[in-house]
Amino acid sequence: MAIIKLSAIERRRLSAFITCLVFAIFAWLFTTLSNPYKFTIKQVLTFRNAPQKRAFHPLQSDTVNAIVQGTGWQMLFSKLNEDKKVVSVDLHTLDSKNYVVLSTQLKQINAKKDVEHEIIAINPDTLFFDFSNRAIKKVPVELVTAIKYQKQFAQSDDIAVMPKYVTISGPAEVLNKITSWKTDSIKLNEANEDFNSRINLRGVKEGNLNIVPKSVIVNIPIDEYTEKTIEVPVKLINNHNYYDVKVFPQKVRVTFTTSLNNYPDLNEDDFEAVADLELWRHNGYSVLPVKVTRLPSYSKVVKIEPQNIDFIIKK
Repeated sequence: MAIIKLSAIERRRLSAFITCLVFAIFAWLFTTLSNPYKFTIKQVLTFRNAPQKRAFHPLQSDTVNAIVQGTGWQMLFSKLNEDKKVVSVDLHTLDSKNYVVLSTQLKQINAKKDVEHEIIAINPDTLFFDFSNRAIKKVPVELVTAIKYQKQFAQSDDIAVMPKYVTISGPAEVLNKITSWKTDSIKLNEANEDFNSRINLRGVKEGNLNIVPKSVIVNIPIDEYTEKTIEVPVKLINNHNYYDVKVFPQKVRVTFTTSLNNYPDLNEDDFEAVADLELWRHNGYSVLPVKVTRLPSYSKVVKIEPQNIDFIIKK
């Protein structure tokens, strides 16, 4: 393959030509993208000023095609800017009509957008709605948490949510499917103290639903945990024939975890340890395993000593 050898002058001329060509391409591209264009962007509908006495259901998709007047640069970068892809529709006319004409709201819609992203038309231009009776329902608040505790710390009591219920209003057929309403997620790392804060409820996706209140106060008790050991009497269960049964030992040592706040107050009355005589009658057990069937909330049994007890039945 022949190799073309260029002189120093020819190389300079070729370099100058390539440089001029690149500048020409960039100049053409800059000029072309600076010209005004009309282009289409998909926009998501959001609703405001919903009628309070009429429940509604949109009869079309929640997205529309907006024809935007802008430069080629704006058309090129339109897909990168999500904030510009929302159209806020005023529904005040639904008090007397079952449709909304978007072209009559273009001035209001564009007032919330940059001048460079002016919408000149929307397809479809008219939104139609189906109406039903508006119902009201109370549902419990469902707390969403993602909590990681510091070592030896944990939740120490019931979580308090105020208020426990929220009121939602909207179409009856929609409300029938709602059994609770979730909060925003509470995310904590290395939690080592009580959490007390106001948490927002998750937003309404349907424009025809309303929720009151919009937030709740959440209190999560958090305390350091330690171990404690107490002696608990063993209770014999399922002695259906009323045998005279003696168990040995009559008490077992239960080691459990408890919060430091509850540590001084816990005693054997807070626990119940049982041995099941049915295991001897039906399974021939020679010793009976002990189980703890009642213990304070948020405590956990670590071990029972002894785990099995002897017994004597007097005939």
